[in-house]
Amino acid sequence: MKKIAILLSGCGVMDGSEIHEAVTAMLAVEQQGGTYKCFAPEGEQAVVVNHILKKPADEKRRMPAEAARIARGDISLLSSYKAADYDALIIPGGMGAITNLCTFANEGCDCTVNHDVFRAITETHKAGKPIVALCIAPVLVASVLNGVTLTVGEDPETSAAIRQMGCVPEFCEAGQVCVDRKNKVISCPCYMLDKTLRDVALSTSAAVRDMMNLLKG
Repeated sequence: MKKIAILLSGCGVMDGSEIHEAVTAMLAVEQQGGTYKCFAPEGEQAVVVNHILKKPADEKRRMPAEAARIARGDISLLSSYKAADYDALIIPGGMGAITNLCTFANEGCDCTVNHDVFRAITETHKAGKPIVALCIAPVLVASVLNGVTLTVGEDPETSAAIRQMGCVPEFCEAGQVCVDRKNKVISCPCYMLDKTLRDVALSTSAAVRDMMNLLKG
């Protein structure tokens, strides 16, 4: 049974992990014969957003505490993550991927990456284990790894940023999955293009399927 680590950045599309992407990825892992464990970095979110008003809220929230809402309380600090203990790493999208895990949302190609996030991605990659990046999360992967082929759907501006960071953007339609077999990195647009929860579930299931296929060799 494959053990999959899932990296969360909070709870909610506007300031943390996209909940639908995270939950459908968890479901897909279990449906395809694996188990998962959720991780989040220590620290406060870069911003807290009122998801009704779609405006910043004057409050502070910690990434692990918020991510625990998705993980039903079963959350571990990313500092404890060891690539040797897991078969793959999945990173859902949501604005938290580019505000909390890295600073791409504000700094673009010159962004910095949370040190525990950087370590988790590089360790997993060096161990030759698959990394799955959903929605906008491929930008995070591009800020850490070089020469990887990734997709954010059909967004030319973000694709240009991926190229500028030394990776190769691949244009994909909704539901399609980009598989870089050499680097063992899988990405798909999800809510960059998908319209419904059903569409997202199909996308994450396909990404997990391709991840499991890579694990079979």
